[in-house]
Amino acid sequence: MTAKALLTNDEQLAEIIKIIPEPKIEPTDDVFFDLISCIIEQQIHYRSTKKIFKKLLEKADLVTLTPANFGVFEDKALSGIKLSLAKYETMGRILDFWQQNTIDWHSLSDAEVTDKLGGIKGIGQWTIDMILLYTLQRPNIFPADDFHLKEIMTRVYGLTAGAKLKKQMLNVAEAWYPHKSLAVRYLLAWKDYNKKK
Repeated sequence: MTAKALLTNDEQLAEIIKIIPEPKIEPTDDVFFDLISCIIEQQIHYRSTKKIFKKLLEKADLVTLTPANFGVFEDKALSGIKLSLAKYETMGRILDFWQQNTIDWHSLSDAEVTDKLGGIKGIGQWTIDMILLYTLQRPNIFPADDFHLKEIMTRVYGLTAGAKLKKQMLNVAEAWYPHKSLAVRYLLAWKDYNKKK
């Protein structure tokens, strides 16, 4: 995947690409791990600044989180923090799903991943988009419900906040096809870049 394809179709994004190195991530390749991260932290750990999920793993003396060691994580880490009942219930449903299913996520299409994960009560579109974008590294994902992306695109593209913002964002993102994921990572990296200036 290369940024060159994005340079010609979007002037604003081209300016960002010129000043920021191509954003790279090292995916866990672990859908279960990253889902739990999203539920607990209300953010996927790749983007986390508070590192809540990382600290909880350290507290439980775990390097990674699996259905097999979730009980240890629950006893040693989750018992010390306040989580809503809805979050506990969602994690329980995720755990049940993994215990009952063995899925090769990489063999599924984006729509199939969305269908499987969306069938777990408590998992919404934003969480599914994070899994597709970061964990599975799908190339053409646009998380239109992402709070930070809304803020960034409103600023960069002069969009009007309000009821029609999502439609405006989707219109801008059409120019990025089929590299929407890379464009999104550039925009998120641009926000971090400006914080450090």
